Amino acid sequence: MKNIKRIFALVLALALCVTCFAGCGKGDTLVMGTNASFPPYEFVDDNGNIVGIDAEIAQAIADKLGYKLEIRDMEFDSLLTAVESKSIDFALAGMTVTDERLLQVNFSDTYATGVQVIIVKEGSDIATADDLSGKVIGVQSGTTGDIYCTDDFGQDNVKQYANGALAVAALMNGQVDCVVIDNEPAKNYVKANAGLKILETEYVTEDYAAAFSKDNTDLLNKFNAALKELKDEGKIDEIINKYIPAE
Repeated sequence: MKNIKRIFALVLALALCVTCFAGCGKGDTLVMGTNASFPPYEFVDDNGNIVGIDAEIAQAIADKLGYKLEIRDMEFDSLLTAVESKSIDFALAGMTVTDERLLQVNFSDTYATGVQVIIVKEGSDIATADDLSGKVIGVQSGTTGDIYCTDDFGQDNVKQYANGALAVAALMNGQVDCVVIDNEPAKNYVKANAGLKILETEYVTEDYAAAFSKDNTDLLNKFNAALKELKDEGKIDEIINKYIPAE
């Protein structure tokens, strides 16, 4: 009987060890959610990989913390829900910190500054943000461009699209009068589509940060610590300058 008890105890201990190691294996990977249609922060390269400023910053932080990184591409306006439900560990997607979003999630320290600008066709009568009243404005759904324009000019004057490329295509086709989007992807869209320009006046300046579940403060604190080290080492500036050379 004693031997049987010892064997049972040994089997139970081994089972617990296996369970422990299995759990640790899952914890070795950080899952980042993003919307890979926002160059140069996140986009899909010719090999089908998600690359860009946010992808490189996330990889640098994962390396510092000793994690593997998995990046999942999803619709921008589903990212906060994914963070809340913990189907992803964090969202890094050129996302602006706003009071409304802070009701849903916690944000990391800021890692970059974004500027919302206005794209119009050459010859447009829109010269500043003051001229947007009564115009049809194209935006990416769920972004701050969407939020600000809807608040400032009303839902009837705003058309939401799944990504910036579709909004710009609508502008080219005459379905909207302008597009409000972040300055960096705006540069790419204007370069790729003849006859478009970015107005010199800025619409909104904002801070970008990573979003975390409100009850995942441990990971948030680790992320912030690694982010600070990378800032102090000059790595964050190096990554940003790689994609956005200083003018």
